[in-house]
Amino acid sequence: MSRSSASRSRSSQSTASWQDRLDETCREWQIAAPVFQIFSDRRGGRTAWSSRVTVHGAVHSARFCMSLNTELTRRLGITVPVVQGGMQHVGYAELASAVSNAGGLGTLTALIWPEPEGLRQEIRKCRKLTSRPFAVNITLLPALVPPDYAAYAQVVIDEGIKIVETAGNSPGPVIKKLKKAGCIVLHKCTTIRHAQSAIKLGVDFLSIDGFECAGHVGESDITNFILLSKARQTLSVPFIASGGFADGQSLAAALCLGACGVNMGTRFLCTVESPIHRNIKDEIVRAQETDTALLMRRWRNTTRLYRNKVTEAALKVEHESTTGEFAEIAPYVSGKRGREVFINGDPDYGVWTAGQVIGLIHDIPTCAELVERIEREAVDTLRDRLSTLVVRGSKL
Repeated sequence: MSRSSASRSRSSQSTASWQDRLDETCREWQIAAPVFQIFSDRRGGRTAWSSRVTVHGAVHSARFCMSLNTELTRRLGITVPVVQGGMQHVGYAELASAVSNAGGLGTLTALIWPEPEGLRQEIRKCRKLTSRPFAVNITLLPALVPPDYAAYAQVVIDEGIKIVETAGNSPGPVIKKLKKAGCIVLHKCTTIRHAQSAIKLGVDFLSIDGFECAGHVGESDITNFILLSKARQTLSVPFIASGGFADGQSLAAALCLGACGVNMGTRFLCTVESPIHRNIKDEIVRAQETDTALLMRRWRNTTRLYRNKVTEAALKVEHESTTGEFAEIAPYVSGKRGREVFINGDPDYGVWTAGQVIGLIHDIPTCAELVERIEREAVDTLRDRLSTLVVRGSKL
């Protein structure tokens, strides 16, 4: 059965289950059962349903919209609680604007540009492509000669960007600068301890990154099922879930665990608007959830990467090195080679990040198709699937 056929089958089963439950209720109440016909389409970033109800031969029509209303959608002015996370070599205006136009939150990645002025031009380009909110990611990582993070933050402020995603080490000065300018800050964390520290800095949202995520996974190895539940129990600010999300069912699960949305990177990497070579997108579609590897754990800089020939060679060096010098592995993890992968289409040319969710990606949709599908699946799951699990019981 094709995916579209399967989707139609699930939709018809869902409608049928509604009708069955309605018929049962009407028999219990001894009234004539109406007949429902339900159709769905998209209106202004929301899923709209048209219904025709027949009662005693008379046809009545109605339209109603159902959308996901969370702290994230309300505060950020988006219609679907889905954030495209910052991604090096990927977070350009074309992708960010496509996600925002679809109703989610698109994100530009500041450090793609070696100088802050390049970010300024990309922000202006993105504004020409969308009138909807979008964010800028600023990630602070260890470096012998660190970038001028304050200058990148100043460009964000000067250009009137109101939403910023931050990540990495010692973000305090940058976060304080952004908050003073009135920005909404989403900070990414892999542990609850780091999240608590970020709250003290005044962040508005936390992006909780489970062990499943791509890139820097931290050193605690806590998966999202535990991490999100712990966040719900302990955090005093709203949080979104990151790592392992690709569809509406997982969004619904995150919402049930207390999150107000999800952050997706690898899933958006494999879309029509993603600025990477088609060969890499095809490689992602073919991949399984076991096709990632953890590198650089020896130096407490653990990173989840796609498992290819270069990654395997680097792992061998890491495990067999007698000196423990990072210089031995450095040629394998060159950022320049990783960037070339996305340009030349050779998945084995260098290392590149991918999350375990890679095993759940089976197509290359447009961002609009993807976000719409995620919203529809999440609404259907929360409305239909969960509603059938709680039934009225008789008194003992």
